[in-house]
Amino acid sequence: MRSAAGDGAAADEPRPGVPAGAGGPEAGPDPLRVGVLSLQGDFERHARTLETLGVEPVRVTAPPDLAGLAALVIPGGESTTMLRLLAATGLRAPLESFVRGHPVLGTCAGLILLARDSGPLPEPTLGVLDVVVERNAYGRQIDSFSDAVEVAPLGGSFPGVFIRAPRIRSVGAGVTVVARHGPEPVGVRQGGVVGLCFHPELTGDLRLHRWFLEEVALLSLPADEPVGPGPGGREPGERPVAGGAR
Repeated sequence: MRSAAGDGAAADEPRPGVPAGAGGPEAGPDPLRVGVLSLQGDFERHARTLETLGVEPVRVTAPPDLAGLAALVIPGGESTTMLRLLAATGLRAPLESFVRGHPVLGTCAGLILLARDSGPLPEPTLGVLDVVVERNAYGRQIDSFSDAVEVAPLGGSFPGVFIRAPRIRSVGAGVTVVARHGPEPVGVRQGGVVGLCFHPELTGDLRLHRWFLEEVALLSLPADEPVGPGPGGREPGERPVAGGAR
């Protein structure tokens, strides 16, 4: 995973996945480039999952890193720290503009940042998901757990890893619930924006990332992408790793 800042790319570089205009007959299509907000949190796991699916992950730590990206992932971590770092790095305004015009996946703390209302925080949220979220609503670190969630776009269950997870307390009229833990919503979609209470990148199951890239972001993944578990898989009985939303 690399940062795009300072790489000298032209402002009018070809769109991701579109063949370059001036590369000669040997030039192939540009790789799909998807950003991963990398100020804090579990961004490396998301990056490895994207790589496994044939996508080039780009670390987003400064405004130039957003140029030319097809989509963005906002990982789990500490929402308060992320919001402070967005302000300190000058990323706040560019990121706010990006998530209003591009597909974005937010997991755990990423959901908190995307929500319209996530309770008291040092800075306002990005507000692109019309949901009300309660931070750390499942309890402390010791209360972290794994359990099956039903994901409608996948047509069945998915292993949900909940680490200091937020709860979705209300859902706006334009929001679709895409995942449930029992009767409770734990995944939502509004247009090109998806928010999850849990951590799909920790499971080794590539289906949710693939769904986001193909069905939400409308990207064409390489034909030779793997079908087995990704690099984020855990051994049987292993407890979820530390992290989650705060």
